[in-house]
Amino acid sequence: MISPSAVSIENVSHFYGKRQALCEVSLSIRPGEIFVFLGPNGGGKSTLFRLLSTLMPLRHGNIQILGHGVSNQQDEVRRKLGVVFQMPSLDKKLTVLENIYQQAALYGVAGELLRERTQLLLGKLELDDRKNDLVEDLSGGLRRRVELAKGMLHSPKVLLLDEPSTGLDPSARQAMWRYLDYLRTEQGVTVVLTSHLLEEAEKADRIAILDQGKLVALDTPNALKESIGGDTISIRTRQPEALIDRLQSDLGLAASEVSDLVRLETEDGPGTIRAIMQSASELVDAITLAKPSLEDVFIAMTGRQFTEEVSK
Repeated sequence: MISPSAVSIENVSHFYGKRQALCEVSLSIRPGEIFVFLGPNGGGKSTLFRLLSTLMPLRHGNIQILGHGVSNQQDEVRRKLGVVFQMPSLDKKLTVLENIYQQAALYGVAGELLRERTQLLLGKLELDDRKNDLVEDLSGGLRRRVELAKGMLHSPKVLLLDEPSTGLDPSARQAMWRYLDYLRTEQGVTVVLTSHLLEEAEKADRIAILDQGKLVALDTPNALKESIGGDTISIRTRQPEALIDRLQSDLGLAASEVSDLVRLETEDGPGTIRAIMQSASELVDAITLAKPSLEDVFIAMTGRQFTEEVSK
């Protein structure tokens, strides 16, 4: 029986001793999606990545990849997976080609098939002119492309990438995303990645936002932002409590303090700003208006900023 989902995650929890890293996470990823697990450090992304890639045993819940369970069908799962880890897996003393051939030996890719796939990957990842260079002589962006070539050499149907943009400049990030889009549209590969970069998550078909081990939001980037509605107003003030009380008593506006800002959502941003300045200008140091962002989605779901540290 063919699974309708490329990846199925059901009631997955994970503990490190007494600390819970994942709490009853459930979702499914469709075939051919580019799917991003988004969250701050400590949100649970890396733990879930290790479980998906079979690096850690699954003790609570169920995960299936292309219909195969990660707990009892690890060999089948690993044959269908391509994995690019956050930490480099390249041998810096070998050339680009030698690293690719080393990966090929692990997966039994040889002969004409190896030559065809190597040629295709080197071309798509713009590595043709660097194939005989030592990896230690390559930039971070080029090394990341070699990692992608290794991960795709055996033509997996699901590609897992852990923080793939780490250390990449904007040009290298764009090249990486062009290749990921090619994999999805031309090869039908399901691409699943973790990220803590809000602007990167905007490129995904769907996003799962993880915070403190819990799934707090799941949808397309636009749908998540539209769920906030209207405009977002952020106010910098030295008297947040007084300002929040004034907004409620004079204008009937519900605001909250997030880090060092007072925030509120409204359907009429410009009109609301005029009313705020007429009622409480002496409490306002600075005020900004913006359309909802993924940062606003995270704040609405958790009550704090995306980059804010959580006390253990």
